[in-house]
Amino acid sequence: MSMSPPPPPPSEGGFVQPGPVPGGPRDHPKGTTTLVLGILGLVCCGVLGPIAWVMGNNALAEVDAAPGVYTNRSTINAGRICGIIATVLLGLGVAFFIFSFLVGVSFT
Repeated sequence: MSMSPPPPPPSEGGFVQPGPVPGGPRDHPKGTTTLVLGILGLVCCGVLGPIAWVMGNNALAEVDAAPGVYTNRSTINAGRICGIIATVLLGLGVAFFIFSFLVGVSFT
């Protein structure tokens, strides 16, 4: 009876913890920033709304240009929509301020 030789030792130090595949889908770097700016534009600082809207449009264009590369399209879209709403509210606020100023000036 002949014995077979033992298997060779594993390379790379043995067991490798599974993780994300290099070069696989990942989050777009501007996704969370767009969402945070959109929410802040809605809640406390309306000036951030247009910034979130523009950043969201640019990030969505990058996501659509490279399908399968980024995974957080919905986060970017949510931030973009919050930015659009914040921009509309900012515009209404500015229009109301100008209207109030003009009405106040005309009565004095």
